[in-house]
Amino acid sequence: MSIIKKILSFRKNKNKTLFTTPSHSQGEFIPKELEEILGKKYFKSDYSEIDGFDNLRNPTGIIKSVQDKIARIYGTKSSFMLTNGSTSGILASILALLNKGDKILAARNCHISVYNALVLSGAEPIWIQPEFDEEWGIFDAITPSEIEKNLTKIKNIKAVILTSPTYEGIFSDISNIAKICKKHKTTLIVDEAHGALLNFSKLKNKSAITCDADVIIQSLHKTAGAPNPCALLHIGRTSNINPELIQNALNLITTSSPSYPLLCAIEAATKYLATQDGTKKINKLYDNIEKLKNELKHKVKIYDKNNDPTKLLIKVKDADPEFVSELLNEKYNIEEEYTNSRSLLFITGLGTTHKKLRKLYNALNNISKIECKRKDKKKNIRYPLPQLAYTPFEAKAKNIKEIDKIDSIGKICGEIIVNYPPGIPLLLPGEIITEEIINLLKRKKIKILI
Repeated sequence: MSIIKKILSFRKNKNKTLFTTPSHSQGEFIPKELEEILGKKYFKSDYSEIDGFDNLRNPTGIIKSVQDKIARIYGTKSSFMLTNGSTSGILASILALLNKGDKILAARNCHISVYNALVLSGAEPIWIQPEFDEEWGIFDAITPSEIEKNLTKIKNIKAVILTSPTYEGIFSDISNIAKICKKHKTTLIVDEAHGALLNFSKLKNKSAITCDADVIIQSLHKTAGAPNPCALLHIGRTSNINPELIQNALNLITTSSPSYPLLCAIEAATKYLATQDGTKKINKLYDNIEKLKNELKHKVKIYDKNNDPTKLLIKVKDADPEFVSELLNEKYNIEEEYTNSRSLLFITGLGTTHKKLRKLYNALNNISKIECKRKDKKKNIRYPLPQLAYTPFEAKAKNIKEIDKIDSIGKICGEIIVNYPPGIPLLLPGEIITEEIINLLKRKKIKILI
């Protein structure tokens, strides 16, 4: 059974009259500007949970059939379609597996949704900080030895959550980390939002699914060609997690009116990835990126330390990355994903054509030949791990006030403070503000809530 086929079949039934949501009645009413953007076909595919269309909260029909097929494609115990991005998968996995007061070992460079899940669940974070790569301005992988050390030292840690590959494409050794977690009877959750192509690629780095993680969350919109915010949550093939726990947690944070066009997109994307055409498409993308790197390697510096090839992290000589970014945007009409003080990140995916890559090559080639503005010499950056005074759940209930950062040393933070780049929280609510942290913030004109 297929959601797509069900909708196509239902659209042919001209005699069926619906007095249900959504109120546009399959395109009987569409604001003109919206029709110009989305077209009529989108609305003709937008239904509620009418007879025969199943329910995402308790799937027993076509949605269950598609999710079962996805599980077979990925080789998982169970798979769940997410229409609210990987964020909903992270929230659900933590809500399902941890209760108030339970400890979770969490990489500090995790997505902000991990913190939100801690607020909702009442779980207590034990933060671990990956090493910081000064040359590139990014965080390195979480090592198995770091996981082993913490699980041995701190008792009763119920779960571990980390991101692999990271935003910049850095892989952790999930296979060995999974073995360590199983030895300590700890659940391993992997945010694999940026790794949706891994199950179908020729890379040496494999998906956390095949590395025996317990829960794996993937964003199909980041690299696999689906629209925002299509995603998947998988229960690993060797995990003993009850799928009902995940379903019940998803029901807490997922809308009761899911988007059927997005469900169709998830079905179509996963089906395509599993075909020979999908494999060829992915491998062609990798080949084109590898060709680009080979052509650029004598003109710019490219990060190549065990990272996902869909992420291009580059430097142009010793030029100021922000100056290079301005040139790309203003002169060549190219916008990168983000720029930090050391490098620029370009994200690619199934929609990245050879033509797009050639345009990027030509721009970088030209920029590499000119005298660019030099970057200022930066002092070494160290991201400290603050001491926890209150858990995120406890901190949300505290009264807060705004003060100048100079007066905040020794006090407890009341809001999230994130330093961009690289987008890793410097402070979270409930953490003690130190002089070291204030020194990192001294150039930024901000107030602090305590």
